[in-house]
Amino acid sequence: MTFTQGPLADGRYFSQSQPLDDFGWDMHILKPLTPVIRAQWFSAAFAGGFYGFAILLGGIGWQRLRLRRERERRTLARTRDQLERNVERRTRDLVETNRRLSTEIDERRRAEANLRQTRDELVQAAKLAVLGQLAAGINHELNQPLAAIQAYAENARRFIERQRHQDADHNLAQIIELTGRMAEISAQLRQFSRKSSETLSAVSVASCFDYALRLFHSRLDNAGVQVERHWGSEDIHVLADTVRLEQVLVNLIGNALQAMAGVRDPRLILSFAASGDNVKIEVGDNGPGIGDDNLERVFEPFFTTKSRGSGLGLGLSISSRIIDDLGGRLRAGHRQGGCALFTITLPLYHQARWADEADPQESSSHA
Repeated sequence: MTFTQGPLADGRYFSQSQPLDDFGWDMHILKPLTPVIRAQWFSAAFAGGFYGFAILLGGIGWQRLRLRRERERRTLARTRDQLERNVERRTRDLVETNRRLSTEIDERRRAEANLRQTRDELVQAAKLAVLGQLAAGINHELNQPLAAIQAYAENARRFIERQRHQDADHNLAQIIELTGRMAEISAQLRQFSRKSSETLSAVSVASCFDYALRLFHSRLDNAGVQVERHWGSEDIHVLADTVRLEQVLVNLIGNALQAMAGVRDPRLILSFAASGDNVKIEVGDNGPGIGDDNLERVFEPFFTTKSRGSGLGLGLSISSRIIDDLGGRLRAGHRQGGCALFTITLPLYHQARWADEADPQESSSHA
């Protein structure tokens, strides 16, 4: 049997098959194929549209991704440029700040050096001022042996002329003794006027008091001042500088003598004692004392209760600064009865530590 199909004039398909029936043909008429074709075209169009839309969406997404990456790149570039500008600006600021700091440090160092130099010169000037106050006593101390030397020399010459050699030798011995005394006075003045050292060592407090009292020997005798020493036989050492501590004690004793001018039965009270790791050194007198309002001001530069021309008011200020530099403290107060009392507190130089270093006599000896 054969089968044949084909399109009809109206677009439908026919089919025939053999063997034929009684009429000679066996024909089956099918439904129109147009909807099928349309469906196929629609499906193809839909699929094409879908793929096209997908491609479009992909293109749009890729474009947006590209644009986003471009924006990110530009943002990163701007951020990097801004960061580089900020780093450059901060670097310039830091360099300028470092330059200013270096300049300020140099200026401060110069200022500190000038301050130290000025302070040292002021201390030295204060020493010379004290020597000026001691000039009358020093003149008396030197004039007496000079007059005696002259007398002994003249007598020795006459004894030699008369062949009295033993008497001449006695006079010459007296001359040698007097010149030694004058040399001692000169050595004391040289030591007091010399500049101090920055190195701290063991200093005998008793030796410093003895030295200061030797400088005022003439004034003490002329004023009839009774000196009271309150300390034991043990020699106590402090960690300090000999010259600077002696200068402070000379200033305090000189102020006490001025305060006791005109006082009946003047007394100078000196004491020191160890207390723990410190040594307390006191200089007192039986003068009129210091008013309560002035206790806090006595260490101010140029503050003085003395009459005009009697002083610049720098002695106590310099003394306080010296003790501060030595690691101690200087305070003003009252003794019983309202008399003035100045107290110095300095670190104790322990004997065990001192034994490992120089002999105490060497650090407290005077050139």
